[in-house]
Amino acid sequence: MSWLQVARGDAPLIVAFPHTGTDLADVGDQFRSPWLARRDADWWIDQLYDFAHGLGATTVRTTMSRSVIDVNRDPSGTSLYPGQATTELCPTATFDGEALYASAPPDQDEIERRRSNWFTPYHGALADEVLRLRSMHSKIVIYDAHSIRSRIPRLFEGELPHFNIGTNGGATCDPALANAVEAICAASGRSYVLNGRFKGGWTTRHYGIPENGVHAIQMELAMRGYLDEPLEPGETNWPPGFDPECAAPCATILSDILKACLSFARLIPLRTY
Repeated sequence: MSWLQVARGDAPLIVAFPHTGTDLADVGDQFRSPWLARRDADWWIDQLYDFAHGLGATTVRTTMSRSVIDVNRDPSGTSLYPGQATTELCPTATFDGEALYASAPPDQDEIERRRSNWFTPYHGALADEVLRLRSMHSKIVIYDAHSIRSRIPRLFEGELPHFNIGTNGGATCDPALANAVEAICAASGRSYVLNGRFKGGWTTRHYGIPENGVHAIQMELAMRGYLDEPLEPGETNWPPGFDPECAAPCATILSDILKACLSFARLIPLRTY
């Protein structure tokens, strides 16, 4: 399964990349536009966090586009944000509300096929890594890595903070971990929020069971923080390329955040920022 990429480390940290993929698999010709079907990817996030391997973290990534199936949605189809605009397990529209399909969207049989082919193996791999690392450590951290365009009026008002930390209202991890991550964001001088518009997707909510030694936290980055994000993204200028020099300041902050996750898991006193 070349679309599923697992790089094992032995540190008590898993970094998950559910939305960096652009592969449209065998359904590409069903979309109105391949560009639209790929536009809402978490662009270059796996490259931004490339330093995670050097920290001993395990990474789990799918190369499948979220438009084919979103592995960070509740597989039952239940909305993670009732009453708010969002996308489905197999999205029928972009973040901006544009229809993805040229004709009929996937029916229930097709949704189940995609779930069996891609959703289930992704979470099987993630669950395997949780079990492996929990057998080695008294507690571990799952860090679900995301990013999104800074302005999407259909989803949120105004400009999104640089760092959007999600713990489902404090349910998915020990407050000490959330506080440590929040303190690093505050010390960076960049804007941040804890459990704002994005409180954590299905991965964070499903795996984060602190009493079982599994602490999960989601980080949703506003893309302007690590790439040259145009004010009006269009087919001629989106996505911008990944520039390591432009991304370096953000990567330094994120490195401190992952180190804090490791310190928390290893019971090392957390640094005060």
